[in-house]
Parts: sequence; structure tokens; C-alpha cells
Amino acid sequence: MSFGLLGIGTSGLSTAQRALDTTGHNIANVNTKGYSRQTVEQETRNPLRSPVGYVGQGVNISAIKRMYDDFVQTQLRATTTTSEYFGTQYGFTKRIDNLLADAAAGLSPGLQKFFSSFQELANDPTSTAQRTVVLAESESLVDRFHFLDQRLKDQQTIVNGQIETAVDEINGIAQSIAQLNQQISSAWSRGMPPNDLLDKREQLLLDLSKFVDVSTVEAGQGGLNVFIGSGQTLVMGHESHTLQARAPSPGMPLEIGFAGTGDISRKLSNTGHLGGLLTVRSTLEQTQNDLGRTAVSIALAFNNQHRAGVDLNGDPGGDLFQVPRPGVIPSRPGSELPEVRFDPAELSKLKTSDYRLSYDGTDWTLRTHPQGTAVPLPDADANGDIRVNGLIINLPAGAEAGDRFMLQPTRNAARDIRFLMDDPNTLAAAPAVIANPAATNTGHAQVQSVSVVDPTAFGNWDGSEITVTFDSADPAAAGFEKLADDVWRVLQDGMQITIHGTPQEGDSFVLNPNANPTIGDNRNALAMTGIQGARILDNGMTDIEGSYNMLIADIGTQTRKLEVASEAQQRLLADAINQRETISGVNLDEEAANLIRYQQAYQASAQVISASNALFDTLIGIVRR
Repeated sequence: MSFGLLGIGTSGLSTAQRALDTTGHNIANVNTKGYSRQTVEQETRNPLRSPVGYVGQGVNISAIKRMYDDFVQTQLRATTTTSEYFGTQYGFTKRIDNLLADAAAGLSPGLQKFFSSFQELANDPTSTAQRTVVLAESESLVDRFHFLDQRLKDQQTIVNGQIETAVDEINGIAQSIAQLNQQISSAWSRGMPPNDLLDKREQLLLDLSKFVDVSTVEAGQGGLNVFIGSGQTLVMGHESHTLQARAPSPGMPLEIGFAGTGDISRKLSNTGHLGGLLTVRSTLEQTQNDLGRTAVSIALAFNNQHRAGVDLNGDPGGDLFQVPRPGVIPSRPGSELPEVRFDPAELSKLKTSDYRLSYDGTDWTLRTHPQGTAVPLPDADANGDIRVNGLIINLPAGAEAGDRFMLQPTRNAARDIRFLMDDPNTLAAAPAVIANPAATNTGHAQVQSVSVVDPTAFGNWDGSEITVTFDSADPAAAGFEKLADDVWRVLQDGMQITIHGTPQEGDSFVLNPNANPTIGDNRNALAMTGIQGARILDNGMTDIEGSYNMLIADIGTQTRKLEVASEAQQRLLADAINQRETISGVNLDEEAANLIRYQQAYQASAQVISASNALFDTLIGIVRR
């Protein structure tokens, strides 16, 4: 009896001791990230059969249980991923919004001053002071383009740096998970789950979910296979795969992939901090393209119109701006490059897209990037020029199968635009060409402007009178192209004649050189002023300021949406953390109560042992008598 009592007391003492140790372990790790509270699970020992029935033999520890809910933890990881995705985007997009909409540094004030200076020039075309203002405001506008482009590139540099850092962090976490997999499997083989190692791995998975979407599959013996994005393997058992951030060629965006594999950036771009960075990078690139198109449209439109004028010296107007050249990046160094330039006559068709131009040894294909939408390539003209989407492309004769080129028409245009004039007398305010509707016209269409889109062809014009006549049955055959409702154009001898209104059958428009421009003639200055409200972009739907304002509005709307989404995800993340803490977190009040409870159990078990000893001593005393 005494030995049974002693065994019972000893088992209770041992169990209480282990419970006290576990409680102390919980208290010690109350501030440890990822720690899950542990509890001692107790069970009765198998009873001993006796003549009067089964007699209890005390208590055993069945397990030290980790308070963990896989569903809750998975939800926490998913919420963390989404929160980081929107938070990262919001932080960067807000900076872009503040930059573009800035009342002092933004482009809108510069555009307004630039256009106003031409209006004042039209009011006083002979004023040297006003001509000097035009030069100053034009130079100031170019400086604004340069400033905005540099600030966007600064953000691009920060994003690229953070992408590389994120990839390094992911690789470090993957290696740690693989090492823990090995340690856990080794410990698991001894028959019990290593709770603290499991917590460490779970915390690493939570850290990983900040960067990318994470999914896991159990691999036996406590091992865990880890997948990211849309199922790309990052950890397989004890092995981790290494991500790389690399540029396929100089000037190209960083691509993300595993060693020996292709780019998986698009598969990672919708979740986590890394996905947010990749999305922000696309936003920055598109913003640069939009800003660049604004620069190109100003350069082309004003050059075209200025060339149709005469300056104070009686000379033809030259280019006001240096037109940026479209960017062309080969997939492999040494490839013969296509020649790409902007089409001055097709400014309204110019997009803000990048393109991939590819050659398979037989055919060329053009696709938007990154969307991959096919763009039909028309036949080349006699000069080998292909005109598409506001571009003129001359394909390289020495191209080889597999050659690929990234075309970035407007990406660096805001950086490369320059103002060329330094003499106020060379501003061409008077027209070089006079265009009027014929007196016999029955319609009310008027010539809005005459601009020069092909200086070479215009220079070859012999100055003889040009008459263009509208054919309502076949306007195109007569050279009339409808740009929008009540807007027509005619291309003739390097000139673009823009006509407003609806011509009637047989209506004619007559062009003659301005043989005797007067010193106060302001008609070309008025035509340049008219560019401000002319819908010369998006197939005749948008003017220059409207296009830039749409960019600001789009970024502003996007910023607001991201702010709302980020705040909502922060609240969801807080709820997920609280839910996890409710199940797995350490409650100090509860642990303090457990200390008292287990201490009392320990003391009571000690009393059982003491009673057993007393009974044993009594028995020994009786035997000695």
C-alpha cells in the first residue's frame, strides 16, 4: 500500500514539476515573436487490479501541447500578404500623386504659363520682351519635364533596390525554413513534436508571407514544403531554391526567377510586399510613358506649327524643341537595331505603350508590353518605313532569327526633350502659308491651321498655288481624312491642313505662300496658341493639358483606392492577430493562476509522499517489535 501511495505521490510530484516548468516557459516567452502557448496534457496511469476492484496508480503526462490553430495561422499569413501588398503600393503611389499634382513643381502650372506666353506673343508679335518671355517659359517647361522625370527615376531606383532586398530576404528565410525542416524531422523521429522549433518555422512562414503569397504542404516527419506565388517551389524538404533579381540586358527592368528558369515576376505581382513593388514599378513606368508622351506631343505639335511660320528676319521657322528619340533595347548585345522615330503626321495615334518587336527568321511581330496584345504591322513604304501607332519603324536588314527588341517610345522623352531657341527674333509668329476656303464654297468649313509635318517635302514645294477639293462620295480619294466630328485634315507637300466644319461636295481650299509677311502678322502665333485646346491626342479625343490632367486624376483615384484598401486590410490584419493571440498567446494572469495551482499540486503530492513515508515507518516499527 505504501509503495502504491509513494508511486502515486511521485507521479503527481513529477507531473506538477513539469507543469510548473511549462508555465514558467510560457511566462519567459510572453514577448517572443511567434511563440505559441504550451500546456501539459495529463492522463491517469493504468489502474492496478485488486480483490476489491481496480486501484488508481497516479498520473502521467501524455503530451506537452502547443496551442495552435492551422486555419487561424493560415488566415493570418494571407491577411499579412494582402496588407503588405496594398500598403506598399499606397506608400509609393501617394508620393507619385504628390509629385504630379504639386502646385509649385508639377507640370500643370508650367503648361499654363507656357501656353499663356504664346497668347501674349499673339497679342504683341513684335515685342522683343514678350518673345523673350516665350523663350523663358519654354525653357522653364523643359526644366519641369526634367525635374519630374528625375524624381520618378529616383523612385524607380528605390523600388529596384527594395526588390533586390526583398529577394535576398526571401532567400534567407527559405534557407532557414529548410534547416528547420531538417531539425524538426530529426526531433520528430524521436516520437514527439518539437514545439519551439515548430513555432520558429511558423514565424518564418509569417515573415515570408510579408513578401509573397505562401502555401504549404506537409511532407511527413514534421517536414513542410513551401510554395510561393502561383505555386512556384521555394522549399522542398531540406532543400531551398534561390530566387534571383536580374536584368536580362542593360536598360531592361529587373526580372525575378529561380536559377536556370525564366521570369516569374508576373506570377508574384499580385500579393505581398514584393508584388506591391512590382506593381508600383509598372505604375512608375506607365507614369513615365504618359509624361513622356506629353513632352513628345508638345515638341511635335509646336515644331510642326512653328515650321509653318516666318520669323522677324523673314526666314522660315525652325524647330522649337529637340524631339526625343524612342528607346530601343536589344535582347542581346550586338544586334542590328531597328530605326524608330515619331511620325509627326500621326501624333493623334501615339500611345503610351511599350512594345516588343520580334523576328523569327521569316516574319516580324509587334506586341504591346507587358500585355502582349498583337499590333498589326502594315506593309513598308518605298523607303522601308512602317507607320504604326504614331511611330515610323525601319526594320534592320541584317536581323537574325530570335532577335527581339524592347521599344520604349516615350519612356525617356521627358528626360531628353530640349528647347532649341535662344534668339527671340527667330520665333515665327507670321504664317509662311496662307490657306483660305474658296469663295464659291457652299459649306461653312474653315481652315483652322496649316502645319509642317515633313520639312523635306515642304522645302521642295515650289510655291505654286495648291487647291484641294472635297469629294463627299470618296473623301479619302480626294485626300481628306476625318479625324473627329467636324474635323478633317489634308496632307499635301509636307503640310498638314486642319479643317473644322463639314465641307460640302465640291468645296475647295486654296493654299499660297505668304509672299509679303507683315511685321505685325500674328496668325502663326495664334495657330500655336490654338494647340492648347486642340484635340491632337488619343485619335482626336484629348488635348495636351487634358491628357496630363487625366494622368493626375488616374493617379489620384488610384491613390485613394489604395488608401481605403490599405486601411481595410490593416483592420483585418489586427483582427487576425487578435484571433491568433486568443488561441496561442500567453496570458500572464492565467499563467500566474497556473503557477499557484501547480505549486499547490506539487505541495500536495509532496504530502502524499510524506504520508507514504510515515506509513512505511509505522510498518517498520511494528515489525521490529
